[in-house]
Amino acid sequence: MSILTQSTPDLDLLDDYDPHRSFFFRSPRHTLLAQGLLATVPSCNAHDADTLLTRVRATLDEAAERHPRPMAVGAIPFHHDTPARLTVPETVRWAPPGTARPLPEPPSISFTEAEQIPAPEQYMRGVSTALERLGPGRLEKIVLARSVLLRGVRGADPGTLLRRLAHNDPHAYVFAADMLGGRVLLGASPELLVRRSGALVSAHPLAGSTPRLRDPDLDRAAGEALLASGKDLREHAVVVDAVASGLRPFCRQLTVPPQPSLVKTATMWHLGTQITGRLASPETSSLHLAAVLHPTPAVCGSPRSLARRAIGEIENLNRGFYSGAVGWCDASGDGEWAVTIRCAEVAPSEIRLFAGAGIVPGSTPESELAETSAKLQTLLRVLGIDRPL
Repeated sequence: MSILTQSTPDLDLLDDYDPHRSFFFRSPRHTLLAQGLLATVPSCNAHDADTLLTRVRATLDEAAERHPRPMAVGAIPFHHDTPARLTVPETVRWAPPGTARPLPEPPSISFTEAEQIPAPEQYMRGVSTALERLGPGRLEKIVLARSVLLRGVRGADPGTLLRRLAHNDPHAYVFAADMLGGRVLLGASPELLVRRSGALVSAHPLAGSTPRLRDPDLDRAAGEALLASGKDLREHAVVVDAVASGLRPFCRQLTVPPQPSLVKTATMWHLGTQITGRLASPETSSLHLAAVLHPTPAVCGSPRSLARRAIGEIENLNRGFYSGAVGWCDASGDGEWAVTIRCAEVAPSEIRLFAGAGIVPGSTPESELAETSAKLQTLLRVLGIDRPL
């Protein structure tokens, strides 16, 4: 048996996707389908970055004794008490990026119950509490998440949902990872946490959002208003400063544009800044950089330690792998990691969807609840659910 690393002109690797033996990751650069299980990285979490990196390196080194080009794939959680899910696959296939072939019919999915956790009123109370903690010398920003749990689900095939995600958001980081126990983490993230390709490093932090609108003129105006919003520009600057500060010690050169640009998905406008750099040492892997940056203020807040503590006190939600990182890192250190947002955890009879919003001065409970509802639309549309939750 050997690791197969194969490049193919066939854009549709989704044809061979198997939910419980595959890892799928499509970026604007390429599509990756990893299958089989050669090794599992021993239990570790992102809070203990040294142990995480040591165990991944040891697992890859062991695999390299028998196989030429091993890589680690999988997901890192948000909370430090949740173990990462990282494996070394048996085979890896590559294809260029591209739009997935659409399905002829939307999925026929049904469910018996939809529970919002926390309830909308409780979420808004949490936002009010968070606003009281903001101020000079205190919290600059805190991200509060909520989820929707669908119970009694029927007809939710992960492969079908993944194809719809890939088709609906052709420029997103589309992913699917086996979480064991019949669960699959899948999503279409707009945000690159970090990429390493040789000595070149890039990150594309997003912060500041507004929903897309059906009318083209109104939609364009909404994007332009976001780009001029003082509140959103301040929120974005906090995230960019944190990501740049995290990367700078590892780079001999780092370029940070002075102003953000607009990034659009099928459902949202975002402010984004493309940060690029050149590594000072070839020993710094993409996973190392991901562990340093995670979690960014885009999914946690700032300062990080205060925001983490406040999330634990206010949020009352088990995020699992939501707002973590998902991607791959090969034995040379190259790799890509996306921020795990616009995602859902799919199990045989239930689906949990997640969304969050950044609370900064100027936020209101009503607007942040509306933002999370808009972000949930990425997955709700894929599920064929056309009512707001």
